[in-house]
Formats: sequence, C-alpha cells, structure tokens
Amino acid sequence: MNSVASDLGVPGEHPAGGRTRGTVFVPSPRARIPGWRRLLSFAGPGYLVAVGYMDPGNWATSLAAGSAFGYALLGVVLLASLMAMLLQSAALRLGAASGRDLAQACRLQFGPRVNLLLWAGCEIAIIATNLAEVLGMACGLRLLFDIPLPVGVGLTALDVMLVLALRRLGVRPLETFIILLTAVIAGCLAAQLLWLRPPPREILAGFLPSAGMLARPDMLYLGIGIIGATVMPHNLYLHSAAVQSRGFERSDGGLRQAIRYATLDSNIALTLALLVNVAILVLAAGAFHRAGLAPVTGLGRAYRLLSPLLGVRAASVVFGVGLIASGLSSSITGTLAGQVVMEGFLDIRISPGARALLTRGLAILPAAAAAIEFGSAGVGRLLVLSQVIIGLQLPCAVLPLLWFTSRRAYLGPHAFRRPAALALWSVAALIIVLGSWAACRLVV
Repeated sequence: MNSVASDLGVPGEHPAGGRTRGTVFVPSPRARIPGWRRLLSFAGPGYLVAVGYMDPGNWATSLAAGSAFGYALLGVVLLASLMAMLLQSAALRLGAASGRDLAQACRLQFGPRVNLLLWAGCEIAIIATNLAEVLGMACGLRLLFDIPLPVGVGLTALDVMLVLALRRLGVRPLETFIILLTAVIAGCLAAQLLWLRPPPREILAGFLPSAGMLARPDMLYLGIGIIGATVMPHNLYLHSAAVQSRGFERSDGGLRQAIRYATLDSNIALTLALLVNVAILVLAAGAFHRAGLAPVTGLGRAYRLLSPLLGVRAASVVFGVGLIASGLSSSITGTLAGQVVMEGFLDIRISPGARALLTRGLAILPAAAAAIEFGSAGVGRLLVLSQVIIGLQLPCAVLPLLWFTSRRAYLGPHAFRRPAALALWSVAALIIVLGSWAACRLVV
C-alpha cells in the first residue's frame, strides 16, 4: 500500500461497527450494519479529491468565462463535472479492486520509458496546479491585507507546515479541516449569489449546449481551461490511493460493496464541487458581463468591482476569504497527490515535508517571476494558462487508467463492462481532441 494510503488509514475500531486489520474490514458479528453507516465509513476520500476542483485555477477560468461570455459556458462546467465523476469512479475502482494506486499499477505494468513519460506528464500537471494555488493565495493575501504579490507568494510556502501538522493528527482531523474549508468556500459564494440575485431562466439556458463555441477559438480555449481545471490528472492518482485507506472485505462481495459506497461518496463530493464552480461562473456572468464593461480576467479586478456592482460593502471581503480558503484546501490535496505520484512511479520514499517543499518551490519560482514582471493582470492570464496546461496532461493519466479498469485480465469481474467502458473511452477521446486543438493554438 502507498504510504499516503497508510497515513490516511485508521487501524483499530472501524466507523462501520467492526475492526480493521490492515486494509481488511472485519464486520462486527453483533448486528447487521445499516447502509448509512457503511456509507459513512467510506466518506472522506471523495472530499479530499473534490477540493482540487475548487482551487484558484477554477476561480480564474470561471471568472474569465462568465465575464466574457455570460452564462454560455455553464454547459461546459456541467460536462466537465460529469467527466470527472466517471473518471474518479474508475480511479477508486482501480485502487479498491487491485490494491494498487494508478502510479504503482503503471510502474508494475509498463516499461521504464513509458513510465518516465507518464510520470513527467503528471509532475508537470502537479506543478501547474501548485502554481495556481500559489498565485491564488497570494492574490487573496494582497486583496485582504495589502501584502505585495511577491511577498504573498513567499508566504504560501508556510502552508506546507500546516499540511504536515494535519497529517500527524490523523485522517479524521485532516478530512474535517478539508470539509470546513469547503463549507467556507460554499458559504462565501452562496452569500454573493444572494446579493446578486441572478435570473434563473438565463442560468438554465446556459446549460444548453452551444454549437457556436466551436466557431469561437477564444470561447473554446476557455472551455478547455474549464475542463483542465475540473478533470485534474493528479486527483486520479490521489483517489486511487486514498480509497485504500478505508477498510473493507477483500471478497468479491466486499469489493463490490466498497466500490459502490466509495463511488457514492465521490459523486456526492463532486456534486458539491460542481455547485461551487457553477456559482463562480454565475457570479462572474451576473456581475461582470455587462455592456461597456471589459471582461474581467484578473482576480484583483474582480475583487475591486464586486462591492460597487453588488452594492454590498462586504462582497469583496467575502470573495477574498473564499479565494484564500480554496487555495489552502487544494494545496493539501496537491501535496498528498505529489507523494503518491513520486512513490508510485519511482518506487522511492521521500518525507512528506521534503516532497511538499520541492513541489511548492518549483511553483513559487515562476509565480514570483510573474508577480514581479506582470502584476495582478499577468497573474490572471497565467492562472488560466496553467489550467490549459493541466488539460493537456490529462491523457497521461486517463489513458492508462482506462486501460487498467476496462480489462478483465487486470481487474477480473470488477472491470467495467462494455457500456461503461465505451462511455469512458469516449470521454478520453474528447479530452484528446480538445487537448490537441489547444496545443496547436498555443504553438501557433
């Protein structure tokens, strides 16, 4: 088992009423366990993954999309979230049924060159994710406390200490802290939507697919950024490891039950992430998509405009608090995912502190350079670009994941059947087509 899964495991008394031995759940003979208690025993990993879909990169892409095109890209947010649900169900299925996370499975199945390529692609995505978290938190600190952007970038290294402290406390405090930060993010956005009072009819119309997006390169570019910000490759590696921290019986029946409840936990958490991302885009569309107002691409400009446009003095402060909470929560999952990827692909153990500092250091350097050179306006563009880069790296995680989970030779009876496998491979094909288009646009 990956050390991250071991760290997240809680030996001894199991929340579902039995005991755990390693990763094996031994049911209590005293009584039958109600379904809701079984579900609670699997709750947690889904939220660790879901906060990655609410990071500052999501804020930047949704703000840019809403301010430029109104509610027109809400359908892309919904599509990206459904894709994420499908792919996360594949990731947890791999972890539960094989006892290996995605990185470990790749190392044991593929050759060194393929593994090196997959590892490099995932590390690029993790650095881009950390870049978004660093820039988002630095923007939040500047907006709320007037801390210069370069100084704020340096201060983000301190959240590594928080991650390490939470990991030492165990799984429940870590998951509780993540859920609290998620509640803060959701509460901040809910308050702003109450002040905004957007038109429900226009919101519903925004979920309808628009063929015009294919004819608008700028709109399609932001759509790919939304998909990259939502379907994050490193979260697939993390989920395949985190699900192993839950005790369950290793029989066919026990595995089917574990996959069912873990999938339900994941879908509930990702539905919350969907609502948060919809709220960000709706806020941007309702507040900033107006005649005579240029599209708002910077977090700082959004912060300054919210209070006068909504007529509520606290609106900007609430926006800044939610932004910092999103950066802090997603940095925790990014650190955990980085450890899973490095240990799984390279078969080496590195301390969580060293791994977190390494990843954060690689992100701080370009973030500080961007903050010094371009200021807040450049930071907004860099945030959107980071999400497009993440989208380009998706095939490096999605293709091996589907190769494992759609083959009975690898997962036996727990592999996806043909209809589900066809849906998942269709998602992969769409990701590759959109990514190829984005790559050509970046090169040209």
